[in-house]
Amino acid sequence: MKRSKSVEALFGRRWRLSHALFVVAVLYLLIIGLKFHHVLQVVGLISNDRSFAGVNRPAGSERVKDVSHSVLDSANPASNYHGLADGYQLFLPSLDKASSSSDEHGRNASSILHNHRPWAGNRTELEVMAHEAWVLGIRAWNEVENFDGKGDFNPDSLLERKPESCPLSVSMGKDEMGDEEGLMILPCGLEVGSSITVIGAPHMAHQEYVPQLAKLRQGEGMISVAQFIVELQGLKAVDGEEPPKMLHFNPRLKGDWSQRSVIEHNTCYRMQWGKAMRCNGIASNDDDDDMVDGFHKCEKWLRNDVVDSKESKSTSWLKRFIGRAKKPEMTWPYPFVEGRLFVLTFRAGVEGFHTFVGGRHLTSFSYRPGFTLEDATGLAIKGNVDIHSVFATSLPKSHPRFSRQQVLELSEVWKSGPLPDHPVELFIGILSATNHFAERMAVRKTWMQYSAIKLSKVVARFFVALSPRKEINVVLKKEAEFFGDVVILPFMDRYDLVVLKTIAICEYGVQNLTAAYIMKCDDDTFVRLDVILKEVNAAWNRSLYMGNLNLMHSPLRTGKWAVSFEEWPEEVYPTYANGPGYIFSSDIARFVASKHANQTLRMFKMEDVSMGMWVEEFNASTPVYYSHNWKFCQYGCIDNYYTSHYQSPGQMICLWDKLGRGRPHCCNFR
Repeated sequence: MKRSKSVEALFGRRWRLSHALFVVAVLYLLIIGLKFHHVLQVVGLISNDRSFAGVNRPAGSERVKDVSHSVLDSANPASNYHGLADGYQLFLPSLDKASSSSDEHGRNASSILHNHRPWAGNRTELEVMAHEAWVLGIRAWNEVENFDGKGDFNPDSLLERKPESCPLSVSMGKDEMGDEEGLMILPCGLEVGSSITVIGAPHMAHQEYVPQLAKLRQGEGMISVAQFIVELQGLKAVDGEEPPKMLHFNPRLKGDWSQRSVIEHNTCYRMQWGKAMRCNGIASNDDDDDMVDGFHKCEKWLRNDVVDSKESKSTSWLKRFIGRAKKPEMTWPYPFVEGRLFVLTFRAGVEGFHTFVGGRHLTSFSYRPGFTLEDATGLAIKGNVDIHSVFATSLPKSHPRFSRQQVLELSEVWKSGPLPDHPVELFIGILSATNHFAERMAVRKTWMQYSAIKLSKVVARFFVALSPRKEINVVLKKEAEFFGDVVILPFMDRYDLVVLKTIAICEYGVQNLTAAYIMKCDDDTFVRLDVILKEVNAAWNRSLYMGNLNLMHSPLRTGKWAVSFEEWPEEVYPTYANGPGYIFSSDIARFVASKHANQTLRMFKMEDVSMGMWVEEFNASTPVYYSHNWKFCQYGCIDNYYTSHYQSPGQMICLWDKLGRGRPHCCNFR
């Protein structure tokens, strides 16, 4: 009987344990079911695209697709962010007709868009941003999928209709410019000979508190400030990014750190400021480096900190008597005065911008590499100034780069072939903004014409997210369908989410084809593919990280580019290659893809720093060969370059033409 009781007790304990396990299992299945519901929503949204009919899928995936149609007829795209799960297709896979018909995209099985820790209660700022971008992206793509495609919004009509002409001049008055920041649209940009005249008056100086000055002066941080800014701007590429500044003209009547009146010029492209040019009343030299179209970069004006000694009458008479009469020199005061009207004119020359005040030449500023005059589509005026009127004249009649039907040359010559089944030496992922039609077309017509790409030894693809503008997304899809070289990522493009595109490049490079090495570059980067392949072959069969490497760089804690300690607690960044162009081996890409798949990949808003961080982690277990070369140019171009950055479409064509003549020389304006 004792034995019987003990057995009964044992059975009771087992029954209670199994009951607990059963409850846990039920809860687990409920959670999985909720996630699976979202997965079906995503699959349903994507599977509606008939261009995916030829995609390979794992066994049983067709059944999942059928279920999704029955469940998700009225799915809400806003809830799809959490629906990403490993094993489902989520590259809107380049809408590549040639590739789709060849059943090649089925080799991708990854949730490339999903940020790590999707169910975490406390998300980072980057994760929240990714969440919003994903929700908006799914909505945007769903709109593109479901638009009627008729009338003027038909993608064919968007591509084929004639471009509209632009006015030769535009003007705006005080009321139109606004009070705080005036913006005048230049419909077709500028051309050589165009001029813009601004009539206004600077405000009287006001007191401002400057924390840095307070530290320097031990508590006294108030300073008298009077300044304003005139900028020629282009169109911003993605949300979260400021528009490029092709000319930044900043007269500082008071408040400059030098405590003198100065005029500062600069440019800013893709959130990166160039080296400023400052004119402070001292004339520039007469050599070629200080001249632009024959004008001095900086003219002379009277400075209140320089007092010329006056000659006595006897000394002046003696000099004239012995034949050394001094030619009188005209001197001008600083051209901007508080409360006084000025007439400021900007003129576009061959080599740079020239500024005149009251008809007198004041400064000249050379064009920076990467900018073209037709890109200057806006004039912004802000700061301590009252604007009375603005007048722009001698403007171009049309803007071919804004006419997508002229940019996208739908010729078979520029199409990319399907992904090869055989291994390739190099896969190149090109980061591109949605509306960069001209940049992508320039790449297709230049370095993507290398024989290595044509013979499928190298594969290149553009990685593009979506735009808030529906018509841009429609034409993007048309572009992707025709050329077969665009990988569309269904999230809303933002500057701080470039790191997601880099992850997509890693996953695409190891899951959609077999590549020994992978290169990441930007769509304004010109790549000398012949020398790149030589460098890669010299390091063959090694774990490789190659580019223009930065050592022991510290994050900025203050200012516009500030990185908080929460975002980056370390004192320095890991060794990382500059983002415009770098190369890494496929084992590093597989490591990144694997870490991202299991949601353990640490991400940072700077994609090049993120890659350096991932390589450093990989290097802890597998030795990596770090290869540094300055010829991966971060800014502009140098002769015998490997890659050149900030190259406009026109400069791309010029570089390709020079290479055709055996001269790897730059095509800068000077």
